[in-house]
Amino acid sequence: MALGQEGLNRDQTQLLWRAGSCPPQSFSELLGASLLLMLKTYLSEDVFQHAIVLYLHNHSYASIHSDDLWDSFNEVSNKTLDVRKMMKTWTLQKGFPLVTVQRKGKELLVQQERFSLNTKPEIQPSDASSLWHIPLSYVTDEGNYSKYRSVSLLDKKSVVINLTEEVKWIKVNTDMTGYYIVHYADNNWEALIKQLKINPYVLSDKDRANLINNIFELAGLGKVPLQRAFDLIDYLRNETSTAPITEALFQTELIYNLEELGHMDLASRLVNKVFKLLQSQIQQQTWTDEGSPSVRELRSALLDFACTHRLENCSTAAMKLFNDWVASNGTQSLPTDVMTTVFKVGAKTEKGWSFLFSKYVSIGSEAEKNKILEALASSEDARKLYWLMKSSLNGDTIRTQKLSFIIRTVGRHFPGHLLAWDFVKENWSKLVQKFHLGSYTIQSIVAGSTHLFSTKAHLSEVQAFFENQSEATFRLRCVQEALEVIQLNIQWVEKNLETLTFWL
Repeated sequence: MALGQEGLNRDQTQLLWRAGSCPPQSFSELLGASLLLMLKTYLSEDVFQHAIVLYLHNHSYASIHSDDLWDSFNEVSNKTLDVRKMMKTWTLQKGFPLVTVQRKGKELLVQQERFSLNTKPEIQPSDASSLWHIPLSYVTDEGNYSKYRSVSLLDKKSVVINLTEEVKWIKVNTDMTGYYIVHYADNNWEALIKQLKINPYVLSDKDRANLINNIFELAGLGKVPLQRAFDLIDYLRNETSTAPITEALFQTELIYNLEELGHMDLASRLVNKVFKLLQSQIQQQTWTDEGSPSVRELRSALLDFACTHRLENCSTAAMKLFNDWVASNGTQSLPTDVMTTVFKVGAKTEKGWSFLFSKYVSIGSEAEKNKILEALASSEDARKLYWLMKSSLNGDTIRTQKLSFIIRTVGRHFPGHLLAWDFVKENWSKLVQKFHLGSYTIQSIVAGSTHLFSTKAHLSEVQAFFENQSEATFRLRCVQEALEVIQLNIQWVEKNLETLTFWL
């Protein structure tokens, strides 16, 4: 799903993407696709396709409005549902909902409220008028996905849903088709965790990934103990599917890259914990392009994780492939899925980095150049990273258009983000000369160089720096969002550092 960090206080059309991820245009498209997927799940695929065909037929040579699409759905559903009214609750208000579910015998008490990453009352947006029409799908331990998946419409602040029988657990937002986060207010989290440990495959891979996503988001807010989130992913020892594993890697990476954890040994201890959970899956990976797209995606993610943190014999295997590639003067074919990982390992050596840079300058393939550039910007040598950013800023051997990508890559891990931020401060006047203040490039640079800060000292530093520029600079949306992200990181550390220290 495209939830990202939309829990920040902003309009629906002005979204902050995950640092280092897709730009706003792509995010908005992903948001629209997510809402349509939710609508299709609610109406059924047949009704959805019929409405789309009708819409295209009626408006193929005419100017259109978003209401025209919703009206097509109304017509196909015989006006039993006001799709226009329903979808406006998603497109014309800020944020997205948090759905809280509580089981009481055969009854489900379901409530909705605005999801907000901020927990401080003084910066909480008003929730009084927030109401979404939410297609609520769910599955229980008594049903299966092909025969039993219920869908209800939650169009009030709270409703009671009657079940046909008492159940051990319920999973809401089936297959992650809804644009909302779910919290279980009773022992349902424990029941789901128990089910995952006994037999995770009762739930679909999308649902398992969705549970991982939701519980870590909720743990960050303090609604769920962080210990419970780690209890849930303990089942990963038996996980074989791509979506849950990559979601777990993403969520834990957000934690161990935080600046505050980097100054301690907590980051490395967390990495080792995750490695122990996934060690078997990592050992099963091959350095090839074989398998389905899902298998190949999993291979790429696991080997990149292992090599980045020098786990197992990953770096040894990658370095052998890299040395063979160098010996062939770059003519030997490397498996596409692991090419970036191989380049990253090779870039850790002086000779390897220099050879990669020479290839970056000489090759014509843009796709391969991007993989090489990511590897170059993942070096642990501060001098090389600074030179890389400076070279791109000057437009010498690396195009200036690549600068935001380089800064985001350098700033993706601790302590590279410190260097990225220092570079941005030192060269801010040149940056705003080359890219205007409201550009996507400036947004990306600001977010990519500050998103890992998690101390009050760095919050004050970032705020003071932009305040000392111009008022227009300080009021930039990307600057305000960067400050809010740092505040959220501080909030996460304050709520969870003690638990994390104990668990590790």
